[in-house]
Amino acid sequence: MIYEAILFDIDGTLVDSTSSVEYVWRTWAAANDLDGDHIMSISHGRRSRDTLAELLLEEHIDTALADMRVLELETMHTVRALPATVEILSALPRDRWAAVTSGDRPLMTARMEACGLPVPDVMVTSEEVTRGKPDPEGYLLAASRLGVDPRSCLVIEDAPAGLQAGRAAGGGVLAVATSHDPAELEGYDLVPDLSHVTVTPVETGIRVVF
Repeated sequence: MIYEAILFDIDGTLVDSTSSVEYVWRTWAAANDLDGDHIMSISHGRRSRDTLAELLLEEHIDTALADMRVLELETMHTVRALPATVEILSALPRDRWAAVTSGDRPLMTARMEACGLPVPDVMVTSEEVTRGKPDPEGYLLAASRLGVDPRSCLVIEDAPAGLQAGRAAGGGVLAVATSHDPAELEGYDLVPDLSHVTVTPVETGIRVVF
């Protein structure tokens, strides 16, 4: 199928940050006498601020985010590019793809650079939206910045919240089973990872085969 553009999630889709993310949340939870298992069950694919809003009073959220940032930087060396991401991103014209992430710009830029991935010209991050995934705001904004109709885009995501956001944006949606059991991604086109996807620039957009 041919799409005008591809909109990627980052964590779990382009980069494997699972060990870092889990370490950060569980370490922070232990330090604050909170249930790490519960936090892991509600946090994946969402903005940290939105998760923290379910756990803390508003006045404590910024302090928690600062504490977590220290842990994120400590574990940057554990982040790896997922299979085929370098090849796929290198094959795409820069005006035909974007990233939409629940992370903030400094952290996501650092993770992509640490993995040897190109940082996109269009990257919508947590601080640029008022409503995080599963709301489609981020994907709609990315399509607008690329100058394309969101209904003509393909969203590639690993987490249910992001997949819901992509579907709500109106275009195609592809799930990668890199961080969740396939049963949790039921109802979406599904591949194990991006090594099962080929992209080819054509005159009318990007031909995607999976």
